[in-house]
Amino acid sequence: MSRIKWNQVGQKFYETGVEQAVLYPALKGAYPKGCAWDGMISVTQSSTGAEPTPLYAGDVKYVTLLSNEDFKGSIEAYYSPKEFDACDGTAELVPGVTVSQQVRNPFGLCTKTLIGNDVDGTNAGYKLHLFYGCLASPSEKQYQTINESPEAMTLSWEFTTTPVNIPGMKPSAKLTIDSRDIDAEKLKLLEDILYGTDGEGEDDAGTEARLPLPEEVIKIITV
Repeated sequence: MSRIKWNQVGQKFYETGVEQAVLYPALKGAYPKGCAWDGMISVTQSSTGAEPTPLYAGDVKYVTLLSNEDFKGSIEAYYSPKEFDACDGTAELVPGVTVSQQVRNPFGLCTKTLIGNDVDGTNAGYKLHLFYGCLASPSEKQYQTINESPEAMTLSWEFTTTPVNIPGMKPSAKLTIDSRDIDAEKLKLLEDILYGTDGEGEDDAGTEARLPLPEEVIKIITV
């Protein structure tokens, strides 16, 4: 046993950035095909619920119950891939013509954030954030005239989630994988699924990027 020490060299960690975003439109409860989401600026995560409800008996507080948590968030980007149109309630009427206010398709999402410290900078590690059961809400778009200080229009969407089953845990809509705590070979196997692979010759066409459900993720990193 030893006394707690603060501000040790190499232990001043922080998290920053958002990169390598991948969109996975949902299909019958699965996420079989992903695509790159370039131009993503930020993903804001928040939870609601977990509100305490005190119960009283014998004139004293007997127990406090917590309501279920609800995970939600928002996305800000300069651009959204064409595959996101159906998730944003847009359908193609004929090539080049789209119509809005259609059924919104659920989607999954994967983003990467960097972990830094006082020694390695932002090379100390990274986290993969996997989102499930996302449903985008209608967003506001503001078009402005070009002037002497032009700016690119930013797009934003609020999204809610529906939790999926997590073996041995309560259902959840988000998994976080920390590269510092995962075997490198298992992490690469997971990333090959999330990002897809290139083919290596005529007999190997590569694999399509997809978002595995939590049960498969757990098997990959624990076997």
